[in-house]
Amino acid sequence: MTVTVKCPTCQRPVPWGPESKWRPFCSERCRLIDLGDWLDESHRISEPAVDDVGRDWLEGDADEGERRH
Repeated sequence: MTVTVKCPTCQRPVPWGPESKWRPFCSERCRLIDLGDWLDESHRISEPAVDDVGRDWLEGDADEGERRH
């Protein structure tokens, strides 16, 4: 059974497997269009993604740095 996904750029079905050279895109053209959208900031990540574990780790480093000085 072949699984298919929609190309993020043009919405064409793309088989998800090693035979799909540009997956999840249907072609190099669609891949480059998407890359261009990221480069001109049409696509962007709105907020930094930090989970609770990451937050604790970051806060722990700050505390250790203060103790060293």
